[in-house]
Amino acid sequence: MRIISGTYKGRRLEPPKNITARPTTDFAKEGLFNLLQNRIDFEDIEMLDLFAGTGSIGIEFVSRGAREVTSVELAHTQQNYIISVCKQLGISNLTVVRGDVFKFITANRVSYDFIYADPPYQLPALSTLPDVIFSNNMLKPSGMFVLEHSKANDFSGHPHFVDHRSYGNVHFSFFQ
Repeated sequence: MRIISGTYKGRRLEPPKNITARPTTDFAKEGLFNLLQNRIDFEDIEMLDLFAGTGSIGIEFVSRGAREVTSVELAHTQQNYIISVCKQLGISNLTVVRGDVFKFITANRVSYDFIYADPPYQLPALSTLPDVIFSNNMLKPSGMFVLEHSKANDFSGHPHFVDHRSYGNVHFSFFQ
């Protein structure tokens, strides 16, 4: 896993072998951030990383100037890894929340400029995520939500859907 741009550009981070997350490939992550740099201003935004896994996406946002990143991850191993990377890099504006994403969303009262979700592709409730995000007012009016998923999902009929991109087996749906 490598950081593509910003303060920590070029840093390589090696997740432990016992991590159960499926990290977004560098190829897909680079494609995503090439698109995002033309759509959002990273500096001073509040970002939410759901199903954070290795924390790669949230850390990339910090590297590019995000004011605050909240990463939600259920697995203790992944949570500890994200915390250790933040300590290693001296990152103080990334908060790791250990817990179930759906419980976090229900209890949350904060709106974000950008939300990213990378759930397990076989998660039964994956298709409900856009509705859950929007019904809980988690996105600021000018905000963006990006959902990573497999080709088995099609969100083009969702009222907040704006775009879809694929990078190999990784698919991103964009919502506003």
